[in-house]
Amino acid sequence: MGQDVHNEGTDAKSPSKQSEAKPPDSRAAILAATEALLLESGYEGFSIRKLVERCGFTAPTIYHHFGDKGGLLDELLEVRLEILVTEIRTVPLVEDPVENLRRLFRAWAEYGIRNPTHYRLLTASRAEQTDAIPAAQELRAILLSPLENLAAQQRLHGDDLEETRQMIWSFLHGLISLQRARPDEPWTPNLLEIAIDAMLRGCIRPKPERASSKEDQ
Repeated sequence: MGQDVHNEGTDAKSPSKQSEAKPPDSRAAILAATEALLLESGYEGFSIRKLVERCGFTAPTIYHHFGDKGGLLDELLEVRLEILVTEIRTVPLVEDPVENLRRLFRAWAEYGIRNPTHYRLLTASRAEQTDAIPAAQELRAILLSPLENLAAQQRLHGDDLEETRQMIWSFLHGLISLQRARPDEPWTPNLLEIAIDAMLRGCIRPKPERASSKEDQ
């Protein structure tokens, strides 16, 4: 009693089979089951009891790996966010902060459209804040850096960094969610680029032209 079902069924009479068989990755299996349950019932409907029924591992095993329910949810988000952060890190950046925003937002949106399950998890409502998760902090820093640069140059139309951030987040989330919800729609092939360019024109002032000096005359 109390043993995880994934550990049962070992053939004690066949050492060769024992040596060849690989033990299941209990952490990965628990995280996968957690993600599936969250997508089905949301954070409010999630419980360790339901997780035990889904993954076959006992509650003590789950607590051994993750400490408590909060630790389990934090690790799942950390693992999924690290995948996104790894992809965002590969975006080549330049000196122009507007171009960097364009590239980073395109990478974010493309990830969300390609990985709807992970994106739903990352954007699902949760009572606890995820800002303390290291990967979330890194992702936020990468995405906000060009915007903070433009704010310092007084190039935001609203002159309010947080207001602009919320507007951009709402715009991108709507774009990703709509394409995810209606994948069979005949979307314009370059819709993402067109939409991001329009958004950037709407919230960022053009770079002021350098005033001419006597040396230029």
